[in-house]
Amino acid sequence: MASSEITAVDTYMTEVGQRARAASRQMARAETAAKNAALTAIAEDLDRQRADLVQANAADLKAGADKGLDAALLDRLELTPPRIDAMIEGLAQIAGLPDPIGAITDLNYRPSGIQVGRMRVPLGVVGIIYESRPNVTADAAALCLKSGNATVLRGGSEAFQSNQAIAGCIQRGLERAGLPADAVQVLQTTDRAAVGQMITRPEHIDVIIPRGGKGLIERISRDARVPVIKHLDGICHVYIDDRADPDKAFAVAMNAKTQRYGTCNTMETLLVAQGIADAVLPRLAVALMEKGVELRGCPRTRALVEGVAPASDADWDTEYLAPILAIRVVADMDAAIDHIEHHGSHHTDSIVTEDYGRARRFLREVDSSSVMVNASTRFADGFEYGLGAEIGISTDKFHARGPVGLDGLTSVKFVVLGDGHVRT
Repeated sequence: MASSEITAVDTYMTEVGQRARAASRQMARAETAAKNAALTAIAEDLDRQRADLVQANAADLKAGADKGLDAALLDRLELTPPRIDAMIEGLAQIAGLPDPIGAITDLNYRPSGIQVGRMRVPLGVVGIIYESRPNVTADAAALCLKSGNATVLRGGSEAFQSNQAIAGCIQRGLERAGLPADAVQVLQTTDRAAVGQMITRPEHIDVIIPRGGKGLIERISRDARVPVIKHLDGICHVYIDDRADPDKAFAVAMNAKTQRYGTCNTMETLLVAQGIADAVLPRLAVALMEKGVELRGCPRTRALVEGVAPASDADWDTEYLAPILAIRVVADMDAAIDHIEHHGSHHTDSIVTEDYGRARRFLREVDSSSVMVNASTRFADGFEYGLGAEIGISTDKFHARGPVGLDGLTSVKFVVLGDGHVRT
């Protein structure tokens, strides 16, 4: 890259960062009514601009197809009418959620007479770097607005036209509500150097949230000078216990794998207890193969089902994001938990069982950000959890874990209430 280009990106990102920092101070004191008004205005504008959104998205899809993007990437890129509906509904849900900012909890009197509590406050400026999915632009803007943060959004170049169309709706909504336009800035450059600028500017950005492929997240985690909320992989498991209801097991496993292939909460490995494998695995495998899913299995799986390819060691550690599934028959729940611990990514894991004690034990012992009983892993989503939307899913243990909604975009500060109290 020429030095003039580097200088141009540096100057642009400095201006973006300074504007975001100034806007964050205004957002921190914004009234709930104004934030909700902005969210409602953005939702209404998205609804009015459906044709423009579809047109912009069609341009991105054509460019992506011309560049040879695979089917999974094109699926994540597409803005279908139901996905536009979901963006609008997400904004409405977030507007209806309680505003966390300013809430004081754990307020207690101390022996000295002072009261000590903790107040919810915004993080400040949230930088979000994401690939493919243009709906993230609306979701991220909405969550950051409601939680009193300013945000800088850097979408993937493959969704540039879609993101800019959504950004227009956001800007108009902010203007109608009387909130600063710089509260949400969608970068108007596809230059990759902008990412490096974002992750190394703690003076402008308080936290980075990456959403995308493993390579992107590894790079950001390695190079960032700003704190990062992230997950690297979505290697999600469904374990069918030998005390499972076969029909429930069939429904959960089919949905977890085939409802959508290219998402981080899609099942990538199916674990089946040996005591029930004969009863459930052949039926399930046939249905999966009829859906076009390639199966890779352990020797026991291959003995039970024809047409299953041998699973390699690498298969147990792979997030396919594709119609491919690894299957292992395990001795019991202990073996299933052990497999999840060694090969999982601490994202989402589910057990299918009618045994209450085993379900409780699975919930306690599986160390993932979402752990489920008799439910598809596809439910691991901020919208489905009632968060309105999510900014991403964190498999870290600090500062947020699981789908990151409003609370995950806030911090706390101690507040002390006195009446002329002095320490003796």
